[in-house]
Amino acid sequence: MACLILCKCKFFCKNMLFTKSLRVMKKPLHIHLSRCESQIMDIVYRLGEASVADVVGHMPDEPAYNSVRVTLSILERKGYVKHRREKRRFLYSPVLSPARATRSAMSHMMKTFFKGSPSRAILTMLDMSSAQLSKQELAEIAEWIEKAKEEAE
Repeated sequence: MACLILCKCKFFCKNMLFTKSLRVMKKPLHIHLSRCESQIMDIVYRLGEASVADVVGHMPDEPAYNSVRVTLSILERKGYVKHRREKRRFLYSPVLSPARATRSAMSHMMKTFFKGSPSRAILTMLDMSSAQLSKQELAEIAEWIEKAKEEAE
């Protein structure tokens, strides 16, 4: 796979940043997306695999077909989606699994808004949704907390 040269001493290849001295650093998974790119990624994750027409059909403001096609190719260049050819159309799918993308987004959110504290993030989410949680969901949360306590000992 060809690498994109950024400058004389650095280049990206997949998820790694290489420097001239061949030190390797993990490239952060979270890179800011435009509103349109985020909408498209949400749709591709929801559908699992989608053609340009599928994405256009699921977008709220029905953008032009070519706008979505170009945006998907940009997302592919950025490393967020990949495509496969099926007859005369491309089918796009996310590069990261939903679980890995969730972890990356949550990690970014915790660092940005909660000073890296998982407990602050959890307390905020519980405060926002406590009236909407069922007894079963509360029991599930309590069970996860007990498991975490046992693992910490």
